[in-house]
Amino acid sequence: QVQLVESGGGLVQPGGSLRLSCAASGIFFSISAMGWYRQAPGKQRELVARITSGGRTRYADSVKGRFTISRDNAKATVYLQMNSLKPEDTAVYYCNADPPVVVRGYDYWGQGTQVTVSS
Repeated sequence: QVQLVESGGGLVQPGGSLRLSCAASGIFFSISAMGWYRQAPGKQRELVARITSGGRTRYADSVKGRFTISRDNAKATVYLQMNSLKPEDTAVYYCNADPPVVVRGYDYWGQGTQVTVSS
């Protein structure tokens, strides 16, 4: 059974930091590229950070230099360190494989974790 459980979101002031975590089970985590996605109200979900099984990373231009993705294969967990947060980073953040895990023909998504950047 696939499970992706995100945590660590919250309300933070502009310029602040948060660290998100995602515990994965039911997937071949250690050999999968993993990503952090986000979806803001009225917008499509977008991939903001990606890490390969070997640790190579890639970021969306909007978060480059501020966000850092990392992974712990022993714990089947992926992290997103977010610094210098901006109001436009407000969204629900999800982790998933890249491409996303498919269950019964549909992309599987966890519940996500809300990040709100506001003064």
